[in-house]
Amino acid sequence: MIGVRAAHAATDTRFDVDAVRKDFPALHQEVHGKPLAYLDNAATTQKPQAVIDAIVNFYSRDNANVHRGVHLLSERATAGYEHARETVRRFVNAREAREIVFVRGTTEAINLVAQTFGRQRLGEGDEVVLSAFEHHSNIVPWQIACDEKRARLRVVPMTGAGEIAIEEYARSLTDRTRMVSLVHVSNALGTINPVRRLIAIAHERGIPVLVDGAQAVAHVPVDVQQLDADFYAFSGHKLFGPTGIGVLYGKANLLEAMPPYQAGGDMISSVTFERTLYNTLPYKFEAGTPNIAGAIGLAAAIEYVQRVGLDRIAAYEHELLDYGTRRLDDVPGLRLYGPPLDRKAAILSFTLANVHPHDIGTILDQEGIAIRAGHHCCQPLMRRLGVDATVRASLAFYNTVDELDQLASALGRVREVFR
Repeated sequence: MIGVRAAHAATDTRFDVDAVRKDFPALHQEVHGKPLAYLDNAATTQKPQAVIDAIVNFYSRDNANVHRGVHLLSERATAGYEHARETVRRFVNAREAREIVFVRGTTEAINLVAQTFGRQRLGEGDEVVLSAFEHHSNIVPWQIACDEKRARLRVVPMTGAGEIAIEEYARSLTDRTRMVSLVHVSNALGTINPVRRLIAIAHERGIPVLVDGAQAVAHVPVDVQQLDADFYAFSGHKLFGPTGIGVLYGKANLLEAMPPYQAGGDMISSVTFERTLYNTLPYKFEAGTPNIAGAIGLAAAIEYVQRVGLDRIAAYEHELLDYGTRRLDDVPGLRLYGPPLDRKAAILSFTLANVHPHDIGTILDQEGIAIRAGHHCCQPLMRRLGVDATVRASLAFYNTVDELDQLASALGRVREVFR
């Protein structure tokens, strides 16, 4: 049975984090002789037993290729794979399952759009609008497309409060803007961008919008129809699912008009040496044998999260964020980055006076605390902050206030070492 303990917790008015934690086997170990405090969830999340079981069950019982087989194992594999697509469709409230394309992750999803839809639309002197918050995966693909088409990027600045400058954003959209590509939740600061409003502003000018939802889907409910996003991308491994699987949602009419991204098996309907006819959506964009087990594992992760309840997850994580902010504010010499808590996801990004973030990360590891130290694939944002790197503690619904106390105490010891 999937997520029995967490499902039971969801019936309680109190969020029972202890029950949730029992579903995640990786959390119950020691690191360097200390209990693990896993605070690196923006990089990747741990997996509940339900996801692990779903993958093992597929390989143990149903392992076969999809779509073209007539034997029973292939039929079961195909059914599991397409059930996963429908599970994702419901999760983000897409209109049709054919609007859900399985990819390796957010990075591949953005590259797919940039190299197909973007290249179709861009010409010399045209513009793609990004924000100062973007991950390298939402910068470099557009740079490549712009370089090829002799177009250019326009970057919307960040306010001093760590939020997108909306008036500047509106002014940046011109008659040469062909695409907007924006992050939903910043992986470096936790800023929750008002993407519904940003999409509406772009649509008033007839400009399509891609949303990088890698850091959003595990923490806040996402409804692509309500947002009116033209494209929405996310990764399974940041949603308590497997690595190597992700999703590109795209409006059907836009996907229909886009050329294939890769060529090979299953993305065709007919091939001769003279001409190839492409398959229907979404298979036109799924060349070769897909990550079948990954899609099935992603569906199990989504079903698990839905059992717990995303609204409850978001509320509990905000409590953790509030508590963690207050605890870190008490550490002398520590500076937190990001917007006010009511416009922020559960990310604590900070520096400590006179201590390099990498040194902090190394010492915290010896204390059993897993965090991330570096530029977080956001070098332009780091330059905007005036730092080379930050320490990032990113939270999930299986984290606890005790782990945040553990972090604050360890940072106090770091400060003593480097005094």
